[in-house]
Amino acid sequence: MTLLRTIFLRLLTTAITLFGVAVIVFVVIRVVPGNPIAMMLPPGATEADIARLQAQYGFDKSIFDQFLIWLSGVLQGDFGTSISLRQPVSQLVLNRLPATLELSVMALLMAVLMGVTLALIGTRFRDGKTEGVVDVTAGMALSIPDFLWGLVLILLFGVFWPVFHISGRISPALNVDFTTNFYLFEAIARLRFDVMADLAAHMFMPALALAIPLAAIVSQLLKQSLKETMHLDYVTLARTKGYGENHVITREALPNAILPTLTLVGVQFTFLIGGTVIIERLFSYEGLGNMAIDAVINRDLPLIQGIVILFAMLFTLVNLAVDMLYVVLNPRLRHA
Repeated sequence: MTLLRTIFLRLLTTAITLFGVAVIVFVVIRVVPGNPIAMMLPPGATEADIARLQAQYGFDKSIFDQFLIWLSGVLQGDFGTSISLRQPVSQLVLNRLPATLELSVMALLMAVLMGVTLALIGTRFRDGKTEGVVDVTAGMALSIPDFLWGLVLILLFGVFWPVFHISGRISPALNVDFTTNFYLFEAIARLRFDVMADLAAHMFMPALALAIPLAAIVSQLLKQSLKETMHLDYVTLARTKGYGENHVITREALPNAILPTLTLVGVQFTFLIGGTVIIERLFSYEGLGNMAIDAVINRDLPLIQGIVILFAMLFTLVNLAVDMLYVVLNPRLRHA
C-alpha cells in the first residue's frame, strides 16, 4: 500500500508539473515579439489573408481562450498543426522521437561503459598515479561541454581522419524499407548487419560527444562509492577467504556500490536527452532536437509547444521510473 501510495503521489506530481510547463511555455512563446503568421504569407498578402490565417490558428482570440482550446486538443491527442510544415504536430514529433531516443540510449550505454571502466581502474590502482590519471581524465572530460566535444570529434574523425560520418542518420545509398522509425532497433531485429553498421557509424560521434561528460560523472561517483565500500566488513571478510583484489572489487564491492550510480544515471539520462538539441544540429542528425531548433527559428508555435511538452513528459516519466526503481532495488526502502 505504501508503494502504491508513493506511485500515486508521484503521478499526481507529474501531472501538475506537466500542466505548469504547458502554461509557462504557452504564455512565454506568445509574448515574444514577432508574428508567426507573417512568415507564412507572401509579400503581397492583404489584411483579409492575415485575418483568415489568424482565425485558422486561433490567434484572433485571447491568450486564455487559445490555451483552453489548445489544452482540450492536447487531452485528446491533438497538438495542433505546424505553421511552417503544415502537418499535424503529433505526427511530426512522433516521427522524429525514435531517432532521438536511439541516439540517447546509445550515448547512455557508452557513458556507462566508459564511466564504470574508469571507476574500476581507479579503484584497483587507488592511492597511486593511475588514480590520479583517472581523476584528471574525468575532470577534463567534464569541463568541456558536449557540443565542443562534438566539434573536436568532427575535426579528428571527420576531417583529419575521416572514418565516421559527420552528418545525417543513414546513408541515402542504402535501400531499406523501414516499417518503423526505430531504424537501429529494427535493423537489429532483422539482422541487417550492413544497416546496423551504417547507422552506428552515423550515430557514433554524436553519441560519443554526449557520453563523454556523463562518463566522467559516472566514474567519479562510482569510484568514490567503491572506495567507501572497500573498507566495509564483508569486503574484508572476502579478502580473508583468499579472494583476489579484482574479485573483491567486481563481485563484492561493485554490486553494493553501484546503486547510487544507477540513480544518478537515470536522472542524468533526462539531461542527456535535452543535450541532443545542439548535438543533433551540429551533426545534422534527423532527430527531435534538430526539429526543435527549426521550430524556434520559424516561430512555429504549435510545433514548439508539442516538442517542449514531449520533452517534459520524457523528463518526468524517466525521473518517476528512476524513483520507483530505486525503491525496488533498495531493500531498506522496499521493506519500510
